[in-house]
Amino acid sequence: MNLTHRPRRLRQDRVRGLVSETSLEPADLIAPVFVDATTDERVPIESMPGHERVPIDESVARVEEVLETGVGAVMLFGIPESKDPEGTRAWAEDGVVQEAARRISADTDAYIITDVCLCEYTDHGHCGPLEEALRGEAGYEGCPHDPTLTVDNDASLEALDRIAVSHAEAGADMIAPSGMMDGMVAAIREGLDRKGFEHVPIMSYAAKYESAFYGPFRDAADGAPAFGNRRHYQMDPANAREAMREVRLDAEQGADVLMVKPALPYLDIVRDLRREFDHPIAAYNVSGEYAMLHAAAEKGWLDLEAVALESLLSIKRAGADLILTYFAEDVAKRL
Repeated sequence: MNLTHRPRRLRQDRVRGLVSETSLEPADLIAPVFVDATTDERVPIESMPGHERVPIDESVARVEEVLETGVGAVMLFGIPESKDPEGTRAWAEDGVVQEAARRISADTDAYIITDVCLCEYTDHGHCGPLEEALRGEAGYEGCPHDPTLTVDNDASLEALDRIAVSHAEAGADMIAPSGMMDGMVAAIREGLDRKGFEHVPIMSYAAKYESAFYGPFRDAADGAPAFGNRRHYQMDPANAREAMREVRLDAEQGADVLMVKPALPYLDIVRDLRREFDHPIAAYNVSGEYAMLHAAAEKGWLDLEAVALESLLSIKRAGADLILTYFAEDVAKRL
């Protein structure tokens, strides 16, 4: 049989790399770093093998470990020493992220991105202060299991503005609001500009779904809601067209980078954004995606190195320019 076109010709080892359509580099990756104000030693995160909460005094050393792998950007998440209904430690001058950002900015060349949300800082675990209807003498104990109303959107915007400015003042290079509040990008952009931080870009969690894949992160960041859930402000996993509306609003409000979270179950959304927008597109390869591959590898069912790389390549192939991933260091070492 004489076939004119034989695709296998270009799958041989010596030519395979030359015609590879998708490449992955350490510069494409962002490594999450958890800084914990409640501890003076590193605390392993059981559901996320290889990751730890680090005390503020260890934050520079932790980031230097990331930089040694060739990854140049980190995302800081904070666990505060105390919580309250409004999450006031989130914008405190001596807050955990603020203290860590100052040290990392002064002592390393890392590009510092900070997560801007309130779920780690409120005592009820939601992403902003609660609606007035849910407050009262009974406190949160009196809240129904799944209240119709949870977060006060406009009050949250005021808080997000304050948090973003405090992070920029501490040395953050990029702000990443993750609470899915209506108008959050506009509020943060206005606040940053008002304080002279016009140069600080915003990477919005523009299409963040109410996903079951966040479980290990909530252990890591101590941010699980005390009651109810986040379905009233995070997106329905069934919806794709809604994602385009959400993302378009953030782009119009001044978002510089548009993020999809989670990544692997939502590659169709990543691809849709890539086709529709000229902005850089980010995808968050979340804790559950990381943990399930580790769990399968521990059973001997999967080759962890191979599936980690294949997962990140699939996210890049779908159209992501940047990938926030717990595999960042391990994969970067092999690239």
